[in-house]
Amino acid sequence: MTPILELRLRPYRSLTREGVLWVFGIVLLALIVTLVPFLGTSVAWVLVGFKVLTLLMLGGFLLYNERAATLEEHLILEPARIRVERREPGGRRFEWEANPYWVEARLHPNHKVENYLTLRGAGREIELGAFLTPGARTALYDDITRALSRLR
Repeated sequence: MTPILELRLRPYRSLTREGVLWVFGIVLLALIVTLVPFLGTSVAWVLVGFKVLTLLMLGGFLLYNERAATLEEHLILEPARIRVERREPGGRRFEWEANPYWVEARLHPNHKVENYLTLRGAGREIELGAFLTPGARTALYDDITRALSRLR
């Protein structure tokens, strides 16, 4: 069956894998260059410890950022069903589907998260695009409500 609407939602990633390597390389170079004047002194060993700790922390944060990039939500709207599949960074998958005739898209402007978007149907209410910007959630809401109204 041909989908009426199919979307893959992913969080915005401002740093590519190549960019991660560049950042790590530049920080490593800066840490080495600032260590040169202290070589041969007892202060150098203290600085080496702090610089290694800095590199380990930076590497950990960059790896965490890379792992978070695997989050994805896949929405498929067909005439007989609407389906949302969410894949989280740890590999867990969540699926939800319902009859699109009874599904209601709701945008909550005054929620804890600005323009919080939910889909309600089949006895459940799920969030959609929580990682998107408020403007992107509004645009997504418009796309979904237009597609649902065309279907009905």
